[in-house]
Amino acid sequence: MPRASAQNGNGVIQNVIAYIIRLHYLAFKTQLTAQGNRSMSIKSDRWIREMASTQGMIEPFEPGQVRYFNEEKVISYGTSSYGYDVRCASEFKIFTNVHTTNVVDPKNFDEGSFVSIDEPVCIIPPNSFALARTVEYFRIPKDVLTVCLGKSTYARCGIIVNVTPLEPEWEGHVTLEFSNTTPLPAKIYANEGVAQMLFYQSDEQCEVTYKQRGGKYMGQTGVTPPKA
Repeated sequence: MPRASAQNGNGVIQNVIAYIIRLHYLAFKTQLTAQGNRSMSIKSDRWIREMASTQGMIEPFEPGQVRYFNEEKVISYGTSSYGYDVRCASEFKIFTNVHTTNVVDPKNFDEGSFVSIDEPVCIIPPNSFALARTVEYFRIPKDVLTVCLGKSTYARCGIIVNVTPLEPEWEGHVTLEFSNTTPLPAKIYANEGVAQMLFYQSDEQCEVTYKQRGGKYMGQTGVTPPKA
């Protein structure tokens, strides 16, 4: 590839990553200022360990950071200073246009667009995406909002991990979306770290939780495609 083309490609990837980071920042800012003088504080490793132990907030739970498994280096997972690094399970749904000619419609999604695999690694085609799920099952407290950010190991390769916020009293396996922004196939490793969960606790209880309003993704298990 000519040097100019490579530089242009890297510039596009950097712009995409910067845009996503800015969206997350604006989401944080909106959530934190929505209640005027009300505040939301980020929770520490001590709080995360206590909630996992007494409330089953994260199962299975790793109280420290794991960087090696069976004497082999892995992408880290477990409890960090102010968050929890989740692992990706071995179930994947890879997007393809081979089996369908339909447009991508969030209100009427064609599940034939996915190829399902259960493997220790997932290869995502260039400029495509895949769905997966966390190894961990989450039970979010009623006064907590949880936000997810992709690990830098993947972001620096042009692989973006996207997860919408986990709302108060939601529970289930978290569905992960991996976007391959590169012109080459990209590899995702199962049972290793992929993203970090940040827990924000409000000083005011919301009037209606996700569970109380009967959210459609409540209690989801496995890899869950979009629902209208």
